[in-house]
Amino acid sequence: MKAVASVKFPAVDRIVRGLGDVVFPPVCLECGGLVGEAHGFRHLCESCARRIEFVHEPACPTCGHPWFGAMELGRVCEHCRHLEPDFGRGRTATLFRGPVRTLVIELKYHRALHVLEDLNSIFVRSPELLDLTRGSILVPVPLHARKKRERGFNQSQLFAEGIAELSEGACVQPLLVRSKDTPTQTAFDRKHRATNLKNAFALAPGATLNRHRHHVLVDDVFTTGSTLNECARVLRRAGCLSVDVVTLCHG
Repeated sequence: MKAVASVKFPAVDRIVRGLGDVVFPPVCLECGGLVGEAHGFRHLCESCARRIEFVHEPACPTCGHPWFGAMELGRVCEHCRHLEPDFGRGRTATLFRGPVRTLVIELKYHRALHVLEDLNSIFVRSPELLDLTRGSILVPVPLHARKKRERGFNQSQLFAEGIAELSEGACVQPLLVRSKDTPTQTAFDRKHRATNLKNAFALAPGATLNRHRHHVLVDDVFTTGSTLNECARVLRRAGCLSVDVVTLCHG
């Protein structure tokens, strides 16, 4: 019997979703209240969504953390001053606090793939980040094969795919692999994070690089920058001339 191709009907999907919301009203993952009418986020109420701390200029050109207070010429960023970056510019969409932290934890540790809708809504509201990724090759920071099997997905890959849909001319290429199964970075300080990640990444088997294209590494959280920097180092050694980084959040 000939297989029948599946057909998507967006209008029908919206009606079904609307009926579902009537029977099972969506609950805010941050405060537990009802989400209410559409305001751009499906799993956050309007009040909690307003608490998202979006990052806009002025911000650190390396890690993307916003500058607070008066601007000073030659100001040193306390969040990345110990980093010797192998990448150029860095952009982040939000700060890793409150509602954003809740969404990221739900995705990474509870496999809540449905929150991707809200996380992509954050990228929609981040024009500086999308400016940096326009026309670029987006390279997700990889997970080790064991951890990817356990989690079932690589959140950085999912973020890169979401950004590619929003950023004109961008495409996703998984050029890197995590060849070393390292302990979680949360257990280490800045110095030991860098040591922990030494030689942890490599080019993916069969990866072909266009050294003249703009490459942008994509990760979920910028903490010390050690992970992104190690990935950038691999791309640089492979001949990439332009490597930048973007993250969903900074924390």
